[in-house]
Amino acid sequence: MSHMKTQDFDFYLPSSLIAQHPSSERTASRMLYLNSTASKLTDKQFLDFPDFFKAGDLLIFNDTRVIKARLFGNKHSGGNVEVLIERVINQNTAYAHVRASRSPKVGSRITLSDAFDVEVTARHDDLFELRFLSEDSVFELLEQHGALPLPPYITHGATDHDEERYQTVYAKHLGAVAAPTAGLHFNTEILEQLKAKGVNIAYVTLHVGAGTFQPVRVDSVADHKMHSELFHVPTETVALIEATKANGGIVTAIGTTAMRALESAARNGTLAAGEGDTDIFITPGYRFNVVDRLLTNFHLPKSTLLMLVSAFAGTDNIRKAYAHAVAGEYRFFSYGDAMLIEKLPLA
Repeated sequence: MSHMKTQDFDFYLPSSLIAQHPSSERTASRMLYLNSTASKLTDKQFLDFPDFFKAGDLLIFNDTRVIKARLFGNKHSGGNVEVLIERVINQNTAYAHVRASRSPKVGSRITLSDAFDVEVTARHDDLFELRFLSEDSVFELLEQHGALPLPPYITHGATDHDEERYQTVYAKHLGAVAAPTAGLHFNTEILEQLKAKGVNIAYVTLHVGAGTFQPVRVDSVADHKMHSELFHVPTETVALIEATKANGGIVTAIGTTAMRALESAARNGTLAAGEGDTDIFITPGYRFNVVDRLLTNFHLPKSTLLMLVSAFAGTDNIRKAYAHAVAGEYRFFSYGDAMLIEKLPLA
């Protein structure tokens, strides 16, 4: 990995292909199918997704729920601030990015949304530890006063429509500041259709952080410090994966975040239930322990997620697929189209 260059994961993307709004219906996206072994690409619709599965196969979804993580306010010492919660630690503490003309000092206070105060209790690199001075929990305060944190490349402010569509239909555990976007294509009908077919469904939780949008800024991939996220892989999910594999079924991760949670739980070679912090950084050469197939959206140039899909499908295959997607005017990023990828077997 030491010689891998960030530049190898760059590609030309006309900004007109960045989806600014969701499709008319959740399932109305296109889907590019990549058979990695044959290096073959097929243009499909997301509605064709169930055709790729048979009874006994397993889909694994990330059931994290996006919090309204963006807040505006002002420092008691003067000056406006924008706060983006990165991680909720407990009922009254969170780590956050704070944008201000002058960074707030430890010990200082900020009034948010003209409604409540937070105190800056510590600083960890570029994150500030904030204590919420209120009877209400952090989650309650964000729900009441926060705005949905749409990704940086989406140019409009979050509307009611975004609040509905930038959340998966199965979202459950509050804590993400970005949606696990591969899941945005599913509605209840298609989930029912898959279940009727005998396809099993299991869940993991990974609270996606804002770091997911950060491009790799160092020249050598090996020098990148990966952001860290909380994950949980339940016992029943592990049992379902083992049963699926024993019966020759296919295990499919719905999204790179579900994939990262599973691979984090299998870091020592065997999949084990558990929870914790993960900064797993998957790059070409990585041996996948759990997942056979991946549904994912199209990722940003030079991003860690583009490196992950390149590791899964082969760098040349992904390069070819992305060139095909740009030429075919697929819609990119969070509100964009999907890609279904078979794992490239390692030689």
